[in-house]
Amino acid sequence: MDFNTKLINWYSVKKRKLPWRKTRNPYHIWLSEIILQQTQVKQGLPYYDAFVANYPTVFDLAEASESDILKLWQGLGYYSRARNLHASAKYIVNELKGEFPDNYKDLLKLKGVGDYTASAIASIAFNEVAAVVDGNVYRVLSRYFGIDTPINSTEGIKEFKALASSLIDHNQPATYNQAIMEFGALQCKPKNPDCSICPFQDSCVAIQKQKVDLLPIKLKKTKVTVKYFNYLVFIDQHKKTLFEKRTKKGIWQQLYQFPLIESEKSLTANEFHLLNFDAAALTTESFDYSLYNETDIVHKLSHQHLYTKFWIIEVKSLPKEAILVNSLSKYPAPVLISDFIDNFSF
Repeated sequence: MDFNTKLINWYSVKKRKLPWRKTRNPYHIWLSEIILQQTQVKQGLPYYDAFVANYPTVFDLAEASESDILKLWQGLGYYSRARNLHASAKYIVNELKGEFPDNYKDLLKLKGVGDYTASAIASIAFNEVAAVVDGNVYRVLSRYFGIDTPINSTEGIKEFKALASSLIDHNQPATYNQAIMEFGALQCKPKNPDCSICPFQDSCVAIQKQKVDLLPIKLKKTKVTVKYFNYLVFIDQHKKTLFEKRTKKGIWQQLYQFPLIESEKSLTANEFHLLNFDAAALTTESFDYSLYNETDIVHKLSHQHLYTKFWIIEVKSLPKEAILVNSLSKYPAPVLISDFIDNFSF
């Protein structure tokens, strides 16, 4: 029995029942693929359901405000995905008259859609023979064929794409692509896969050469940057605070936060004076301050570790742009900020 047949037979028995597998609607499949970029199915599923419920068509998504979309996305991370989703929806509605691109080449024109996502949508929604290569596929192919070319090298990307393209079932590309991704997610897992129940145990090179734990090979990760964040949580006698939008490019663009000051190290309460902000611009009165968390809250992103402190600053009055603290939950904010709002007693 060949690789494809075994794989598809396994999938027919083991596949998970997921809502985007019950449809060929390209809009729904596109939503699921964007949400599942950098996100596991378990975490992404409720977000998919929420987006379909709130924006049942691409027209609804295009007409929504970016703020509302970011609020619905809150907690998923990698917020550029949400902004790209919105931009692509408007492109489909305004430039393509609501007609979703129906092939790999045109799907690549959507913002936030690369080779993998275009291949997935083209094959699943339109049955185009376009091989997917994601983390799961890299792992399955690397182990089964015993390939030690780094998967994140230029050579590796080309090699695995060519191999995947040679293997895809031309008669049922949608089923094959979903099968190999599902196999990587459920059976050929990153750590401690149960090879004793693998349908490929007699032909997998990694099993035969005891390299399962060594493959796939990945080049050394980008160095992680450590930053020290100090959020200034102003509260006045009217129960108002300052909450501002991050407009600069980078993490959390277009999300809201308390005024932020970065420092070169983690500061103690006695070092508050090192936070250089203009109190006179906020109030003519004196102010009291306290440190909400003595121990840094560490928030880990892919290339950054944020060591964070929240400083509570009580003042008599704030500028006119201040907002009521009970309206904070209406604004899209990073999980780091959202968790603080949920836990702090204003």
